[in-house]
Order: sequence, then structure tokens, then C-alpha cells
Amino acid sequence: MIPITRVQFGIEEEELVLEVLRSGSIAQGPKVKQLEDEFAATFGLDHVIAVNNGTTALVGALEVLDLQPGDEVLTTPFTFVATLNAILEAGATATFADIRDEDFNLDPASVRERITTRTKVLAPVHLYGQMADMQPIEALAHDHGLRILEDAAQSHGATYHGRAAGSYGLGTFSLYATKNLTTGEGGLIVTDDADLADRLRVLRNQGMRARYEYEVAGHNYRLTDLQAAVGIPQLARYASIVETRRRNAARLTEGLADAPGIVVPRELAGREHVWHQYTIRVTEEARVDRAEFVEQLTEHGIGSGAYYPRLVTDYDAYRRHPRVSIADTPVAARVAREVVSLPVHHHLADDEVDAVIAAVRKISGASR
Repeated sequence: MIPITRVQFGIEEEELVLEVLRSGSIAQGPKVKQLEDEFAATFGLDHVIAVNNGTTALVGALEVLDLQPGDEVLTTPFTFVATLNAILEAGATATFADIRDEDFNLDPASVRERITTRTKVLAPVHLYGQMADMQPIEALAHDHGLRILEDAAQSHGATYHGRAAGSYGLGTFSLYATKNLTTGEGGLIVTDDADLADRLRVLRNQGMRARYEYEVAGHNYRLTDLQAAVGIPQLARYASIVETRRRNAARLTEGLADAPGIVVPRELAGREHVWHQYTIRVTEEARVDRAEFVEQLTEHGIGSGAYYPRLVTDYDAYRRHPRVSIADTPVAARVAREVVSLPVHHHLADDEVDAVIAAVRKISGASR
């Protein structure tokens, strides 16, 4: 079976983890600081605050924006549920705009229509490794006096006209096991605001600036040095990781461009895609529906995933929630019925990429 993702580490990670173990100090310490500094330097960001996962990164970022009851965060319904859970945990109301099917991200025209007097934050999600169309989103935020929170969980190092993901106000990243950059569990908050960065560092440490000196009611959002030791060596080779993913994505696109009923993803002008996922759309014109397509992929030994099979607002737990405002998002609804992610990860061998292409072509009925 060719897996949708494959988690592998090298000798560098092993040696650094052993160094931390042998030091006898495994909680948050110098390795976490090193990870923060090297992430900032690698991607040209100002302040990086490491936390224990990508969801708490979102919650912490929202908390320092001082939202009040009734304040709305406008985001996409086509995302992992952590985006919505974080908004609710922060005490805000979640509202939604539609997406574009060309990049799976927020449609600025829909965002413009959905802004209300209660909207305080625009929260684009840079899905699959490609950033949302940030120029008009930033303009809308400026015109309406709104803050921007980028959910860049899947887009470490992605750029929009040369500008890095996370650089538009507050940004968050996940370091979950299957991400392009991983510490198993972990997250990062980035900002160009030194005051917000200071508040976030206090917040993640039980509200302490120094031991037993409490300034706010805080949380334990700390990352450990053990986890940081897993991530640090990956930063040194991150450019190579992304280049391999880009090469695999290009081969998939070339091989599948004429597959009937299949729409391949593309990197839009001015954006640098880091290909966390390679997500095709199995449209109504396809030979089989998505469920049958996935079943046949499995029979051919190809792993896949539907990220995400339903909108977050399709689940009863959220449809009935008093702080979830359901919206009509027809493009997002259609896309959720169509998407299938194929293996694109940097551990794929060339013959595995060939096997993925061959399987999809056969299932779709593409000519030889």
C-alpha cells in the first residue's frame, strides 16, 4: 500500500532527542527557543511562540485579540474542525463565507458580502499548502478595521507574492505528525507585534512572567524540548522537503491533466504552494463517484484521504450550537463532495508516483 503520508525521521532527529534526554531537562527550555528562532529565520517572520498543538495556537491567538461576547470571527466552513473549535473556545461567534474551487480557500467576494458590524476577525485558512488570496482580504480588513488571523496549519513556508504565510497580523501553524514540518504534536503562533508576542509567552506559561509571578489567568500551552528536538533538524532541510513535494505534484499534474472528470489542483500565480496535500476533485462528470473512486484506489494499493468530506457546519454538534451562524456556501458544499487527496509526500519513490498516476488514469478511464 502506498500511504497518503509517511512519517520518517533521520539520525539528526535521533541524536538531538538523545541530547535532550541525557540533559535531564526535557520540558520547555533552550531547544524550544532554538526552534522558535530558526523557524523565524527560515521564513522571515518576526516573533514565533511555540505551543503544544495547532489548536491551542489558534485559541491563544484569538485570546490576545480580546474578543467580547457577540464578536464574530469570519472563516471558511471547508476546514479541519480545529478552526471552528478554537473560535468557540475563545468565546466568539463563528460566521462563514464561501470558497473558490480553484484554490479551496476563502473567496474575498463572499467575505465582503458576509462582513457585519459584529465581525472583528477575518480568519482565512491556507488549505493544503497554498495561501488564500490575501491582497483583497487584507484590504477588507483595513477598510473595516478588522484583525487578520491566518490558520496556516498546513502551509509552513507558503508565500503570496513573496510574503510569508503568517505575516498578515497573527498566524498559526500546526506541527502535527503528518505535517510538512512535525514535532508529533505542537504548534506555533507568529506575529509582527512585540506586545502580542510578549502576552502570548506569558499566556502559554500559566500566566507567569517569572516563577510564581502571575500576570493573567493563563494556560499550560508549553511545548517540550523533546518535541522541539524532533523539529529543529527538519528546518535545515525544509527547502529540500518542499522541493521534492513540488516535483511530485508536478508529475501528478502532468500525468492526470487529461483524466476525464478529474480536476487537478494548481499553484496560482504569485503563490508558492508547499503541497501538504495534492487534492483532486472527482466531479459529476467522472466515470465513478468519489466513494467508488476511493474504493478502487484502495484496490490498486493507493492510499488516499477526503480532507474534508463534510463542511464543519454539517455536523449536528455545530448546527445546534448557539455561537455557530450557519451560512449558504454552495461552492464549499460541492467541493466537500468531490475532494480526494493523493500521496504527494517527500518520501515517495518515483515508481510510487508512477503507480498513483497509473491507478487514477485507469479508474477514470483516461486513454493510454
